[in-house]
Amino acid sequence: MTGVASGLGLGTEAGPEVGAGEVNGVVDLLTDVLPAERIRLDRPALTAHRHDRSGWAPDGLPSAVVFPESAEEVAAILRAADAARVPVVTRGAGTGLSGAATATDGEIVLSTARLDRVLELSPDDEIAVVEPGVIPADLDRAAAAHGLGYAPDPGSVEICTVGGTIATNAGGLRCAKYGVTRESVLGLDVVLADGRRIQTGRRTVKGVTGYDLTSLFIGSEGTLGVVVGATLRLLPRPASTSTIAAFFDDVEGAAQAVARIRTHRIRPAVAELLDAATLAAIDTAEATGFAGRGGALLIVQTDGAGAAAEADAALSAIRPGTTDIATTADPAEAAELLRARRLALPALEKLGRVLIEDIAVPRSRLAEAIRAVSATADRHGVRVATLAHAADGNLHPIFVLDDVPPNAPVPAPVWTAAAEVFRTALRLGGTLTGEHGVGLLKRQWVAEEVGDVSLAVQYQIKQALDPHGILNPGKALGMAAHRR
Repeated sequence: MTGVASGLGLGTEAGPEVGAGEVNGVVDLLTDVLPAERIRLDRPALTAHRHDRSGWAPDGLPSAVVFPESAEEVAAILRAADAARVPVVTRGAGTGLSGAATATDGEIVLSTARLDRVLELSPDDEIAVVEPGVIPADLDRAAAAHGLGYAPDPGSVEICTVGGTIATNAGGLRCAKYGVTRESVLGLDVVLADGRRIQTGRRTVKGVTGYDLTSLFIGSEGTLGVVVGATLRLLPRPASTSTIAAFFDDVEGAAQAVARIRTHRIRPAVAELLDAATLAAIDTAEATGFAGRGGALLIVQTDGAGAAAEADAALSAIRPGTTDIATTADPAEAAELLRARRLALPALEKLGRVLIEDIAVPRSRLAEAIRAVSATADRHGVRVATLAHAADGNLHPIFVLDDVPPNAPVPAPVWTAAAEVFRTALRLGGTLTGEHGVGLLKRQWVAEEVGDVSLAVQYQIKQALDPHGILNPGKALGMAAHRR
């Protein structure tokens, strides 16, 4: 690997050695499983499926992209790939931000795009059974017809897939109250590397029989199996919402306001923080006027029967230090504010190439983390825009790479600053990634967080479930040098 990989110190021990003969052989086997039009070998398809949204593109191209339409077809693909020792990278919508869905020479991309059915929606049991290609926003809208909703709400909720959010244990705007994807998954249907299928979890809200294999697969980034179905928890839709938009001179003032909300023992459904650089980017992209109202924006939303009373209490905590403040109980106005938040990353991407980071710290140390990120950027002369899921301490420092072409190496000062940000998170008692996953981009630092013994156990689990190492090789775990 070259380019960004060299800046990360990534090794090339991605997985099994695969030659052209093995790849051609497995493609030949797949013609017995899939019609020819669902096995893509053309350069445009291979190029489109080689990278995710992380900004990192591997050298080379995958050897094929396959589009199964059933769990049985997924199982047949994996049986053939495992027998031929051909690596398989599972891909949803490609909206991931860690390099976990990237593919290169000798690898087959297994797209779940056509596994997109809602198989069951039970209002009585408040569950949905879906295939991995279902879009979360579509599921939420389908549940709304029954007075229910699907809580996970990542920024890419309108284009990502349920399978991708399970693979990364994705978070989102409503994490503050409803948690990450794991809290909404009751059970999984998974195809293992050798083609066997396993059902984990259950349809009931409670159940503790056996090991919690559902949680094992959630967040495993496609390295332990391919999710072909999920039983998901639905929740009653809130009776009402109240939304606050508060502007401050700077992000530190906004972070202090979040701390005051906590002291009032208020748990908002949403608490999103955007800094001055992010507001300016949104203004440029969307012709809004946010930057003129302050140097930071805090969007707080409460929901449920007590939404108005909670919003009033939150207002008293937020108001000190604000430069401008507005409230609304109108769903359309609130949706427009949250739409602006979702447009933050696309707006920054319009400025040029970005490196999107994802650290989380204890909520009490949010302001300290923000100060540290800013100091790191200044010290290394790099440009950083910060947005955050402020109520759960999850920061997204986004490095804006001025005049760096898409496939060029990331400048050394940026990687140095990024490494310092990661270690700051660990020093503050936090984590390298709150919701995006490790993928390729953070493997170098995994052992520093989890320790060698934990990493060795995780490799043993990987070996047990994928003995030939064909599933998304090289992703999620730490560097091979840390194996024991």
